[in-house]
Amino acid sequence: MLEVKTPSKPDEHRDFPHGHLEAVHLSELDCAVATFEPGWRWSRDLAPIAGTDSCQVHHNGMVVQGRMHIRMDDGAELEVGPGEVFVCSPGHDAWTVGDEPCTVYDFAGQMANRYAKS
Repeated sequence: MLEVKTPSKPDEHRDFPHGHLEAVHLSELDCAVATFEPGWRWSRDLAPIAGTDSCQVHHNGMVVQGRMHIRMDDGAELEVGPGEVFVCSPGHDAWTVGDEPCTVYDFAGQMANRYAKS
């Protein structure tokens, strides 16, 4: 097998409050590139779409621009920025930090398949 796609020509584009997502789907990989604008917060902008109190999507991500703060339901929290790779289990809130958009590449698959879908 040999496949290649580019997020600049995504299979799906989803807009949501204060952001958007491009998804590409390959045979054994679903990848999302999400851009979160300044002022974006999951609990305010996506909770109404998801219908849950916290994000229930697993993320394997890398931040390529901007900064994001993540707070787990158990109170653990951290901030991620450009060049940092992170893993985040379901059960969290997140928000952009500062006045720059935050762009995240996510390779866990769940984001590409169901994030920001009602």
